[in-house]
Amino acid sequence: MGKGKIWPAEWKLYKDRVTGLPVRQLTDYKAHSHHLYFTENGWYDGERRVLFVSDRDNTTNLFSIHLDDGLITQLTDYADNDQLDACLSPDGSLAFVRVKGAVVRLDLSTLEERTLYECPPGFQIGNISCTADSRSVITCIQEDLSHRLDLDLGNGYVGHRELMEAGPVSRIIEIPADIGSARTVYEDRCFITHINASLTEPWLLTFCHEGPWHLVDHRIWGLDLRTGHAWKIRERLEPGEKVGHEFFFPDGERIGYHGFRLDGTNFFGSIRYDNTGMEEKDFPFDTWHAHQDGGSQAVVDGKGHVKTLSLWRKKEDGVYDGPRVLCELRCSFHSQKVHAHPRFSPQGDRILFTSDRTGYANVYLIELPEEIDRLPLQGE
Repeated sequence: MGKGKIWPAEWKLYKDRVTGLPVRQLTDYKAHSHHLYFTENGWYDGERRVLFVSDRDNTTNLFSIHLDDGLITQLTDYADNDQLDACLSPDGSLAFVRVKGAVVRLDLSTLEERTLYECPPGFQIGNISCTADSRSVITCIQEDLSHRLDLDLGNGYVGHRELMEAGPVSRIIEIPADIGSARTVYEDRCFITHINASLTEPWLLTFCHEGPWHLVDHRIWGLDLRTGHAWKIRERLEPGEKVGHEFFFPDGERIGYHGFRLDGTNFFGSIRYDNTGMEEKDFPFDTWHAHQDGGSQAVVDGKGHVKTLSLWRKKEDGVYDGPRVLCELRCSFHSQKVHAHPRFSPQGDRILFTSDRTGYANVYLIELPEEIDRLPLQGE
């Protein structure tokens, strides 16, 4: 009754108490459920289905929800598991799953699985991302230093700075999605994470040097899979500036990000992988994450006293309207499973996010209004 099991619809519709917009809670199970990390698209089957991860029956597995009727399909059946990461092939026919140190290919039609890669002893495996041609899955592995450092990165970033300063051996690994042996594309002595493959250029990806953003030598890096050449993207413009949470725009060439300045200003922005065409927008409150749909819309989650999602939309003159309050969030951000990670749908008409407003993390979906000028301005 595990893999292939159909769970009944759990969704419910409610009116947001701040803006009055309808919000659909997609999951409602007495354990944490969350959508994929916001850098990865989880929509497939013509945007009729969305992947999510859920802790059901005391273990963590991959599921999908059908947005026509709310029915939930269990896609994997891993026992005694606590963490899971996944990404889609560009055509949405395959999911690649990182589970217990392995990378597994999952056929979304047959649910057949095949292990593609196993992390070597003495290393920890990071996130995964599929290349634009579907031929490879990219991941990173880092030297496991848990025997000498107190680490709990998924729950409050415990040991974040210490691991950065320890300079673990890190490797970026290219794994064939079909047949072939994995190869090391890049290696360094630093804490490497946050692998993002371009959505259009099979040779291009970004990665980061992980650690406290104001202390790390440089956050966002580009990498050419053909040559192994790496380069800095969006260098600091002032000392102490924090820039990160990078992701690719749909064109596969522009990279979105957000950041913080020492004067308290926050901003979201984008830049091409070759460091041209930088655009940034300032705003006066703190956020955890920012996402853009390709340039015309941006959303950020609130931090501190701001407990809402904020939305911007470009007008015809190129000026952003906003920030407008989209809906209440009330997300604790206590662990990675309860981070909001808002993300636009591929068509840009909906936003998927996670919140533990009810005590458990659940997945939520809100449709965007055609006109946003009726939404309240943030801070009003």
